[in-house]
Amino acid sequence: MTTITGLGLVLLVLMILVGGKQGWTAFLSLLLNFGFLYFAIILVAFHVPPLFVTTTIGITILAITIFMGEDDLRTTVTAFYSSLIVLSLILVLIFVVEHWAMVQGFGTEDSDELEGMSILIGISYLKVSVTTTILSSLGAIAEAAMAISSGLTEILENHPERTNRQLIHSGMAIGQQIIGTTFNTLFFGFFGGFLALFIWFLGLHYSFGTIMNNKIFVAEMIEILIAFIGVLITVPMTAWVMTKRRKSVIDNQTKTK
Repeated sequence: MTTITGLGLVLLVLMILVGGKQGWTAFLSLLLNFGFLYFAIILVAFHVPPLFVTTTIGITILAITIFMGEDDLRTTVTAFYSSLIVLSLILVLIFVVEHWAMVQGFGTEDSDELEGMSILIGISYLKVSVTTTILSSLGAIAEAAMAISSGLTEILENHPERTNRQLIHSGMAIGQQIIGTTFNTLFFGFFGGFLALFIWFLGLHYSFGTIMNNKIFVAEMIEILIAFIGVLITVPMTAWVMTKRRKSVIDNQTKTK
């Protein structure tokens, strides 16, 4: 048994013990998402347009993550709609930022690993960079959308008389509770993954300006900032979508009683 297999089994057991049936469903969704990501890599390697692959696989991953993470359709449908809108918005932002930053491809720190290999793979590195940034943002967006949507669903369930303005205000209040932890999660994930690179920078006495202009550092920082911007947009967007679906949510609540 390999280490990854052992850790995977431990994760499965803990998810079932803690989450029960929902924990098993969440683990299954994790496997499905991994499979679709691997499938996306294969498609891009066979020169299927990366942007088409990103859009298709991204929507699929959002659907799996959201609908397999919660049984209440009042929550999941709202979260899915808002996630799709946010995905469309950040897609435009990513195009502009990646084209302007020009950090696609490999940095000088990768030269040793790439020695003797050809980097002429016949695929636009800019499109690959856009694909990577979009896919890395999906988890944070889906998580924020689910948190806001579930909270607003509970509010409508207990206070259906609330106005749309009050509902949006409640959504923003919920968002304020998750923004800090979400940003810290993204930041420390980035810092932990690149700790060895930071030590290398310090060992080679890189100046602050050199680090801030390093291609690898900037590319990863852009991914983190785009993901956080996506979360920030998700908060009001989910609240707005809920105001448009409030009648459906209340009607479904009445039918289930």
